[in-house]
Amino acid sequence: VGDFECLKAAVQNGANAVYLGASSFSARAKATNFDNLELYEAIKYAKLRNVSVHLALNTLIKNEEFNDAVNLAINAYNNGVDAIIIQDLALLDYVAKCYPSIEAHASTQMGIDDLEGITSLEKLGVKRVVLAREVPIEKIKYFKTKTNMPLEAFIHGALCVSYSGNCLISGLIGMRSGNRGRCVGSCRKLYNLVNLTTNEVFPKNYLLSMKDLNTTYNVQDLSIIDSLKIEGRMKEPYYVYSVVNSYRKIIDGDTKIKE
Repeated sequence: VGDFECLKAAVQNGANAVYLGASSFSARAKATNFDNLELYEAIKYAKLRNVSVHLALNTLIKNEEFNDAVNLAINAYNNGVDAIIIQDLALLDYVAKCYPSIEAHASTQMGIDDLEGITSLEKLGVKRVVLAREVPIEKIKYFKTKTNMPLEAFIHGALCVSYSGNCLISGLIGMRSGNRGRCVGSCRKLYNLVNLTTNEVFPKNYLLSMKDLNTTYNVQDLSIIDSLKIEGRMKEPYYVYSVVNSYRKIIDGDTKIKE
């Protein structure tokens, strides 16, 4: 959730947990996000309603920012946040080793899509892995037979043409790094396809734009996954309300989506 209204929309429509970003080190820097006071109020609001709060501290960290990132994680934990979602491997390793009481989750932006990655993070003390968005359900089922690591997967929202958001195009042509929370959406733009042999130029099209992920028709098949995740930090409250409400009803068996 990107702001307090979206938080309320998610909680009131059946989310068991919400994930949100602070005013720094969030992969959705353009979202309203939560300053220290708002983060405290958000945690209090959710906890009163038995909803967990996960802080997305999921950008790559520069050396000079490391202590600030650690302090943010510690302050969030002291205020009652249930887990910290981390992309930066050094930060993840440090938090897991030095502050084992903090539940460290590996962000989807780490691009974990194999068993070796999961087991390596388990050895570091990671408590949950948010898998890369492109991992197929058959592969997740295989992981579950080989590891006890809790696994989280996205079930609704945008997909990246790169490996789960690890995109360099934004920084190259937009001068804003997607791994620093400032993606310009390069894959959502029109491009010409050029045949370099014949110099033929094909009409502009959305060549890199992925279709959004939507599992409303088969979410019941995903019950093997420990946590089902809906993307929404850049969305309006009504979007959060409608999507969370729909999945809650489907999962609970209150309704079925018709083709």
